[in-house]
Amino acid sequence: MTTHRRRSAAVAAVAAGLLTLPVAAGAGPAAAYARGTAAYARDAAAPAQAATVPVPSPTPVSGEFPRLTPAVARQLDDAVRMVMAEAKVPGVIVALSAPGKGEYVRAFGVADKATGAPMTPGLNMRIGSETKTFTVTALLELVDDGKAGLDDPIGKYVAGVPNGDRITLRQLAEMRSGLFNYSADEGFFKALTSDPRRPFTPQELLAYSFKHPVLFEPGAKFYYDNTNLILLGLVVEKVSGIPLADYIDREVVKPAGLKHTLFPTGAEFPEPHAHGYTDQTATGKTEDATDWNPSWGWAAGAMISDLTDLRSWAKTLATGTLLTPATQAERLKVIDALPGTGYGLGIFNVQGWIGHNGSLPGYESLTVYLPQAQATLVVLLNTDTAYQGSEPSTLFGRAITEIVTPEHVFTLPAQPVTGH
Repeated sequence: MTTHRRRSAAVAAVAAGLLTLPVAAGAGPAAAYARGTAAYARDAAAPAQAATVPVPSPTPVSGEFPRLTPAVARQLDDAVRMVMAEAKVPGVIVALSAPGKGEYVRAFGVADKATGAPMTPGLNMRIGSETKTFTVTALLELVDDGKAGLDDPIGKYVAGVPNGDRITLRQLAEMRSGLFNYSADEGFFKALTSDPRRPFTPQELLAYSFKHPVLFEPGAKFYYDNTNLILLGLVVEKVSGIPLADYIDREVVKPAGLKHTLFPTGAEFPEPHAHGYTDQTATGKTEDATDWNPSWGWAAGAMISDLTDLRSWAKTLATGTLLTPATQAERLKVIDALPGTGYGLGIFNVQGWIGHNGSLPGYESLTVYLPQAQATLVVLLNTDTAYQGSEPSTLFGRAITEIVTPEHVFTLPAQPVTGH
């Protein structure tokens, strides 16, 4: 750990994250499954319009982030319940806060449909693609330590990557590699859904990607893709000399002061946790995915956390507590990703909200930070089943921000089609 990170560990404190893309109509099973993966890749016939859930008419406060008074809390309660009812979400946890404005922390619905156990704010949850923020932070720490360079080719670290002599670590982190997304592969979908408790190795995941032609030249465009993060995870392992889970725990989780965040090596899921429900199954019927093995998401989506840790991680991630100012500035240089949305190095900027979201079978999350107001929003839910083509986490994010930050409404359009 660098001296800078040792000093920063004592002041790491608050958390956020983001991203969700609607599925297009007519998508094949592999493409549909990719919606539920940690990557949100969209390989479909045409981009879909985001669903709009009717919510009670808000009374927004323009300009300044509002005090979270009982009246505002009632509006938020009504909006969250409306999204839950429309999108058929079993349970959701929400935390919203800003300095001097109070806080709104709520849990709605059930954590276990079989027993009716209620959702509570202290439950552990799978966080899907928010894992990317931890993996890329680990990489950037190695950059700060002078052990890796953002403009190094991936071929310097991992052999056999298509265009590996020209794709840089920077392009992988900002989703501009042109590599095929392994979780959109038909064979991967069949392998996972036929035995969702089986383990996958990073090499197996890359094989699903590398059998496809590259989609475009390195750096040519944005394409949200899990394959990029598997490669970056391997870079962290090679450079650090230890397993990715161990490095992230030692150099990211612990210095950030997180107590309930872990990178599982199998299907372990510490109690207490919510049960998760998905329709990303071989039959298309909803199943309990709580104990599915997340190794298929690995550096792109395997991690577990809770509300308290994510509220802390939001600020740590957005303000660069664990990195040098120069490296954090590189991280936040966003490229145009989707309308109204920029993507930096493993981080999104959606209408001013900085962070990431996550999804994998049974769970979704959204962790974002609005620098102007120093506001943090975290949403955790126990389903990834889409509503009219939109991720439910996005629907919650939109409904909440329409009330408290009408000038910064969290919205995410579909990823454009990339031919292959």
